Amino acid sequence: MTEETLAERVARLEERMAALEGVAPAAGRPEPGDTFWALDALKERAPDPGAVLFTGSVALPSGEHYEWQQGHPTGDLLSDDWSQSADALSALAHPVRLLLLREILHGSRTVSELAAHESLGTTGQLYHHLRQLVAAGWLRTTGRGRYTVPGERVVPILTVIAATRR
Repeated sequence: MTEETLAERVARLEERMAALEGVAPAAGRPEPGDTFWALDALKERAPDPGAVLFTGSVALPSGEHYEWQQGHPTGDLLSDDWSQSADALSALAHPVRLLLLREILHGSRTVSELAAHESLGTTGQLYHHLRQLVAAGWLRTTGRGRYTVPGERVVPILTVIAATRR
């Protein structure tokens, strides 16, 4: 193993450790008061008219850990047919479905565990809402009566929730 290869490997490990610990690596660490460090980096990489990027590193209460990054050029987003997003957004536009997603992200996975929650309604209502979330891709069935949020959907769900905060 050459000295350079070892140095590259150490740098990659340091970056991964920093990401796991929630700390930016020394070379890319934002300066105090540098609120828009991620935006500045995006602007350096994305040509005009720009891009939209969301990313996250999430450790769930149930023990799973997900890292995700998704970006889209602004021109593509502005020219797309937004009606194609209606079903996915509609599936999220119900308080019971949002509660279901939150409970599943916290570790409740079976229908019986979910049915025990007093705010989720009858079993028939519960199945109706679960079907809506599965059809829209926000949930996946992993076995008889077991549901999970697909790993590639964890950060997008949290991004949508964060985007609604004022």
